[in-house]
Amino acid sequence: MGVLRLSSFSSIFAPSSVSARSPSLFRRHHHHIRLPIGPFSTANFSAQSTTEKENPPEIENRDANHKSRVQDRVITPRSQDFNAWYLDVVAKAELADYGPVRGTMVIRPYGYAIWEAIQDYLNVKFKETGHSNMYFPQFIPYSFIEKEASHVEGFSPELALVTIGGGKELEEKLVVRPTSETIVNHMFTQWIHSYRDLPLMINQWANVTRWEMRTKPFVRTLEFLWQEGHTAHATPEEAEQEALQMIDVYTKFAYEEAAIPVITGRKSKVETFAGASKTYTIEAMMGDRKALQAGTSHNLGQNFSRAFETQFTDENGQRQLVWQTSWAISTRFIGGIIMTHGDDAGLMLPPKLAPVQVVIIPIWKKADEKTGVLNAALSVKEVLKAAGIKVKLDDSDQRTPGWKFNFWEMKGVPLRIEIGPRDVSSGSVVVSRRDVPGKQGKVFGISMEPSALVAYVKDKLDEIQSSLLGRATSYRDSNIVDVSSYAELKEAISMGKWARGPWSASDKEELKVKEETGATIRCFPFEQSQGTKTCLMTGNPAEEVAIFAKSY
Repeated sequence: MGVLRLSSFSSIFAPSSVSARSPSLFRRHHHHIRLPIGPFSTANFSAQSTTEKENPPEIENRDANHKSRVQDRVITPRSQDFNAWYLDVVAKAELADYGPVRGTMVIRPYGYAIWEAIQDYLNVKFKETGHSNMYFPQFIPYSFIEKEASHVEGFSPELALVTIGGGKELEEKLVVRPTSETIVNHMFTQWIHSYRDLPLMINQWANVTRWEMRTKPFVRTLEFLWQEGHTAHATPEEAEQEALQMIDVYTKFAYEEAAIPVITGRKSKVETFAGASKTYTIEAMMGDRKALQAGTSHNLGQNFSRAFETQFTDENGQRQLVWQTSWAISTRFIGGIIMTHGDDAGLMLPPKLAPVQVVIIPIWKKADEKTGVLNAALSVKEVLKAAGIKVKLDDSDQRTPGWKFNFWEMKGVPLRIEIGPRDVSSGSVVVSRRDVPGKQGKVFGISMEPSALVAYVKDKLDEIQSSLLGRATSYRDSNIVDVSSYAELKEAISMGKWARGPWSASDKEELKVKEETGATIRCFPFEQSQGTKTCLMTGNPAEEVAIFAKSY
C-alpha cells in the first residue's frame, strides 16, 4: 500500500483565508506524519454540531404557522449558537456532508449547484476581460517551493507531500497543490519570450489542499475548490490595472449576484500576502458580525518572475522581467452566503444564485382532486421553465404540504407557489416569499395566465434580490462604529462591532491591536472620507481610515 507523507505547518494563509491567493513559501524544517493511502476511519469537522433532537413530524395546512423543527430537520436557533446553527444549515439543507478524513467535506448536489452558479457568472466575466481557462497539474516538484522560499519570507503553509509512488521512494518529493504560483511561473517562463506574448492572462478552476488544523465546512477545509487567475504583463501599470480590475469583478459579483455588501479596499502591509506588492480584498460582514475575507486580488510585482527568471524581450531588444498578478474566489464564498442571509428557518438564497428559484407545492385531500391539481402545477412549471426561471415541482406524495413548506424554506428557495383545488377552479395560485415569513409574505389570487404569472414571478425575484442586499447593507452599516482613539476601538471590538478610524501607526502597533483585541485591519477602504485625519493610535496625521474587525 502506498504512503502519503504529510508535512505539518502553520497556515499558508494570511489570517484565516481560504479564498485568498497567497504565494507558497515554506520552511525547510518540518515534522513528517505518515498516513496510509487506503480506507480511512470516520472523522468529523472539529466544530461539528451536537446530536440532533428528535421531533415528531408536524401536520400542517398551508395557512398554519409552520416552524423549522420538523422531524429530521432540527436547526439550532441562530441567536442561540451561531456556529451550531451554521453547521445545522449546511447539513439539513443538504449542502455538504463530512468526508471520511477529518476536515474534509463532500459537497452535495445542492451545494455544488450554488458553486456552479458562481462559476457561470465569473466565467463570463473572466472571458469578457480577456482571460482563458486552462489547467495545471495538481502535483508540484518540491524544488519549485524551495526556489520560491529563497526569495520570499513569511509563509509556512500546511503542505501535503507525496514521497512514495508505485511502491517506490520518489527521487523528489511532490507537493499536492496548495496554490499554483510556482508551477504557473515555471510554464510562463517557457511560453513568454517577447513583448508580443504579453499580456498572458489565464485562469483555472481547481482543487487545493491545505492541511488545516481547525476546520469548518466551506469556510476552512483541508481541500476546497476555487478559481485562480494568473497574469503576466510588460509594465507595472498594466499589472496594477489588472489587479484593480479583478477586485472590481469580485465586488460587482458580491453585490449584484450574492447580495452581499462587501467593503473593498487594500490590505495593510502586515496583512499583504508575502510576494505581493499590494493585496486588494473584499470583506463581508457575517451574521455574527465577524469579517469574512471573501476574495482577493494581488499585484505580485516582479517577485515570482525574479525567482523563476520569467523574462521577455521588449521593443528595444532588452530583456525584462514580467509584472504579475494573481486573484481568486473559492467555495468559502458559499459559507459567506449562508452566514449573511440565513435565518432560524435555514438558508435564504439570493435568487440569482439559487439552484431553485421557485418551488411548486400541489395540495389536495381527495383522490379526485389530485389529477386536476397536478395538471395545473405541471402547466405552471412548464410556463416558468420556458421563461428561464429555475423551477422545481415537488409532486411527491410521501410528505405533507407542511413538511414540504419547511423543507424548501430550509433550502432557501426564494419563492413558493401553492396550488390547491380552489386555485385550479379560479385559475390562480398562492405565492409565498422566503424573505418575508408568515402571512405577510403570502399573496393569494395570482393569475395562472402565462404572461401575467411570469411577469409577477420575475418581479418578485427581483424584489427579493434587492431586499436581501438592502437588509444586509443595513445590518453592516449599523454594526460599524467610527472611532477616534484606541480606547474607542477596543470598546467597539469588545461589543462585537467593526471599528473604522484613521490609521498611520506602525506594523508593531498594528500587531499590538491584534494581540490585545483579537481584531485585525481588514482593509483600507477604497471609499475614504475627506478632510484631515488624526491616527487613532499615535495622534499623528493620517491619510486613510482603516477597518478593524475579528475575522474567520
